[in-house]
Amino acid sequence: MGDVLVTYKIMPEGVDVDFEKMKEEVKKKVGTLGKIAEFDLQPIAFGLKALVVKVIVKDEGGIADKIEEEFNKIENVQGVVIEEVTLI
Repeated sequence: MGDVLVTYKIMPEGVDVDFEKMKEEVKKKVGTLGKIAEFDLQPIAFGLKALVVKVIVKDEGGIADKIEEEFNKIENVQGVVIEEVTLI
């Protein structure tokens, strides 16, 4: 099996979120499950931004969902959505 690039959109609870701290928490949550390929901030509306994270994982069932669950446990995260899954 190959690798998969999973794109997550992490929505914060408000506009006053420390994204650097959130990035560190994301790195901890991914741990050995995958490898972070990229971080990006995406403007949403009225100063609100989402943290977009691209993670490379093995093409095995359930890993993307497990990472999503871990991201939802991060402080100041309102919700997480898997936006795209692509074979690489």
